[in-house]
Amino acid sequence: MKIVFAGGGTAGHINPALAIAGYVKLRQPDAEILYIGNKGGMEERLVAQAGYEFKSISIQGFSRKLTPAGIKKNIVTAKKAITASKEAKKILLEFQPDICVGTGGYVSGPVIRTAAKMGIPTVIHEQNAFPGVTTKMLSKLVDRVMLAVPSAKDYLKKNCKTVDTGNPVRGEILTAEKEASRKELGLDSRPVILSFGGSLGARIINESLADIIARSANDGKYQHIHAYGQYGKWFPDLLKEKGADLEKATNLDIREYINNMPTCLAAADLVIARAGAITLSEIQAQGKPSILIPSPNVAENHQYHNAMALANKNAAVVIEESELTPERLTREIDKLASDSERLAEFTKNAKAMAITDATKRIYSVIIEVLSATKAKKK
Repeated sequence: MKIVFAGGGTAGHINPALAIAGYVKLRQPDAEILYIGNKGGMEERLVAQAGYEFKSISIQGFSRKLTPAGIKKNIVTAKKAITASKEAKKILLEFQPDICVGTGGYVSGPVIRTAAKMGIPTVIHEQNAFPGVTTKMLSKLVDRVMLAVPSAKDYLKKNCKTVDTGNPVRGEILTAEKEASRKELGLDSRPVILSFGGSLGARIINESLADIIARSANDGKYQHIHAYGQYGKWFPDLLKEKGADLEKATNLDIREYINNMPTCLAAADLVIARAGAITLSEIQAQGKPSILIPSPNVAENHQYHNAMALANKNAAVVIEESELTPERLTREIDKLASDSERLAEFTKNAKAMAITDATKRIYSVIIEVLSATKAKKK
């Protein structure tokens, strides 16, 4: 089997593609895989690290601002869209794939659209509860639309062929165990709070957590694992200003980035995070109660829809950024951490939402579409 993957812009679009590609190679070691991504994008580095062949096209998103700069950018974007389709066609003609898989981001648009026009079987995967512009556009052309959240189909045309597959979740997340993880991290029986705002960090989340983390440095009530992100290097100084002695407070693990997320997530009793699709899939897989703070700075406000999918199932508390204050967050943490029945309910409901065999389901869809295409040709 020869298969093309197209997706990029953020890890949320790239990692699902790599997870699917890994499962394809597990099932069919001789499968030929090509990844088409944006020139200079994050995918160029991540795909190389994963060991797959990479080809690039040049594409960018449209600006929503009707300013002179925005209009100028959109003219350039329109020209790039035409060029990107030509570049994609050339690559597809050279590689001759059996099927193309899109996982979102601007780059998947011209690749999957061109493949569909060439008669190549195509499928796309939508990670979020609210489908992005690219998914909505391509949903009319592709053979299958694979959804991480079933309610996403409500925002697509009725005649779209959708399949509920879930989001691919790393194997280490699925196998990590709570007690073993706590032992590995040197944690005791006190509640463990895990918090992070993404690899870059989120200033408002850091600022809102500073009070309760500083409090715990002195009263020892909670154990905290907190990642402040690349742009949050000032955070340890803020904690010191608030009276936290980070050298003496052994119940605090404050770092820039969490490299051992499967272990930290498994050890946690409560998670405080943004509402990115993959993060939520991992929270569900581990059945972790959470307080979610959706980022308002994303397309179609999709993190809010992701978070509400859990809140509506009584599996999480959602605080919109506009309502977030240190006092509100401290109050919610104390309230939830002290309510064992509610924590147990959140755990049960989050686990019930988890789809832990997403890569297997997606592989089955790929094989089904290929088989249907072959049957039509006979």
